[in-house]
Amino acid sequence: MGGDTPKQYLEVAGLSLLEHSLAALLAAPSIASVTIALHPQDGRAADIPLLQDPRVHTVIGGDERADSVLAALQDLANRASTDCWVLVHDAARPGLAPGDVERLVDAVTARQRGGILAEPVVDTVKRSDSNGCVAATLDRTELWRAQTPQMFPLGELIAAMSGALKEGLTVTDEASAMELAGQPVQLVAGAAANLKVTVPADLELVAWYLDRRAKGEEE
Repeated sequence: MGGDTPKQYLEVAGLSLLEHSLAALLAAPSIASVTIALHPQDGRAADIPLLQDPRVHTVIGGDERADSVLAALQDLANRASTDCWVLVHDAARPGLAPGDVERLVDAVTARQRGGILAEPVVDTVKRSDSNGCVAATLDRTELWRAQTPQMFPLGELIAAMSGALKEGLTVTDEASAMELAGQPVQLVAGAAANLKVTVPADLELVAWYLDRRAKGEEE
């Protein structure tokens, strides 16, 4: 994002990205607890009122996303059985709505198959060559943009993440680890508002979505 403030603490619509994301999870009826992976030198989390909720736990994260996720999962395993379902969410997706969470939970529990929120690709997608020219036009009918939360059995996800890291494999999300472990992953339609804040312009877009939601307008 090009600033000194860690992305999860940037503010939009009066709250930090982390607070919006945490509030959505805590408002979802199916969520029993939330574990947040924090940087070891994090000095901002203590000032967030929502972290005082008894359902919220914190753990020290790692160097990479996968390390932080695994640290949170292993901490959760001290309080939950390995056959419990767990959801992993990005703090940088503040547009998540409790209804999105429940839709994923319903789909996953109905089929007893892990799944992720995702959005079908609607743009024409090009693959480039080494010279920055179009090498091919891809068939978008089978392409989806992965979102979070991503929901899997706790024990299976720990094993998949641990196995991938042990083998030095790159996993950019939990579904990647489960795929490498040979586990099926279902796609559950997500909302456009559940975008990941990556560049400064995304803050304006997610603020617009949050404003519409506050006014009770449809997304």
